[in-house]
Amino acid sequence: MTKISLLKALIAAGFGSRRKMASAIKEGRVKVNGDTASAFSHTIDINQDRVQFDGVEVGLQAKPKVYLALNKPAGVLSTTSDDRGRKTVLDFIPPYLRSIKMFPVGRLDKDSTGLVLLTNDGDAAFRLSHPRFEHEKEYLVDLDRILDDPDLAQLRKGVELNDGCTRPAKVVAMQDSNNFTYSVIIHEGKNHIVRRMFARLGYIVVKLKRIRIACVNLGDLSLGQTRLLEQEEVRRLQEL
Repeated sequence: MTKISLLKALIAAGFGSRRKMASAIKEGRVKVNGDTASAFSHTIDINQDRVQFDGVEVGLQAKPKVYLALNKPAGVLSTTSDDRGRKTVLDFIPPYLRSIKMFPVGRLDKDSTGLVLLTNDGDAAFRLSHPRFEHEKEYLVDLDRILDDPDLAQLRKGVELNDGCTRPAKVVAMQDSNNFTYSVIIHEGKNHIVRRMFARLGYIVVKLKRIRIACVNLGDLSLGQTRLLEQEEVRRLQEL
């Protein structure tokens, strides 16, 4: 017999991240052998048990993990669906991978461009996006004006926002970078965090582009294009 936790089985089947699957179980959306599951620590036998998620049969046999980098264009949502019919990052998955249920890792707001990771590996997604792991995210930013020295020092110390103080950011002036004026490295993933940091200090972010998540770089990937991560990138992600 091959036994694993219900939570791991759902993640391995590509239904979503650890956080989303734990919430789904708590909400009573998962059944095991016809009975509603009550705890994500519940152990199942992948060779004998039957699991349903929102009425959909869950394939319990292990599936290959897929890791895809996308250079997200502006106007595209970093979500799996939109009830208003707007384009999402899933629309850019190559046809040969669309049978695999992938989801974006973390957030990148609609107006920003750059690196989005798509995967069916819930464990890796959890480690990359959860605040406690503090993985770096690097952005290129174009502002409406040059940063004053006191404001630069404040960003490097932490900016007080309505949901708490940001962690110290690494901010470096850029040269010859396609009209981007600063590189910004942060370790947190709050909504619109980079834009809000600058807005709190009185600056407008004209352009924002994410170029790195932890060990994965955007590189020269064109807007709207995707690439499968290289073996070395995958190895490093799985070791995070």
